[in-house]
Amino acid sequence: MSEDPSVETLLSALDDEYARTILMETDQRPMSAKNLAEACDASLPTIYRRIDRLSELGLVTERPEFSDEGRHYSVYEATLDRVVIDLDDGDLSVTMTAEQTDAADRFTEMWEDI
Repeated sequence: MSEDPSVETLLSALDDEYARTILMETDQRPMSAKNLAEACDASLPTIYRRIDRLSELGLVTERPEFSDEGRHYSVYEATLDRVVIDLDDGDLSVTMTAEQTDAADRFTEMWEDI
């Protein structure tokens, strides 16, 4: 994501209980949507909507995993490290720090999982 979201957009996303749980769970380890649905006690469509929104904001990333049977599925991992909200001369601004991995690192991780 090239620029930080607006304060309203970010606070709206973080105001959602499911989104916060997704961030907290995927900060500990990458998780599939199915595992996130169980952790959140929510339906898969609910989880996918939250993942889409968090991805658009640059707060989570998706990467492929392979099962023992060789099937492909996605896991999600939090990239958010820090959010700072500043109040300066009556204006609010937000700055996010997110962990970014490059394509080579993602390929290496995927290859090691095979």
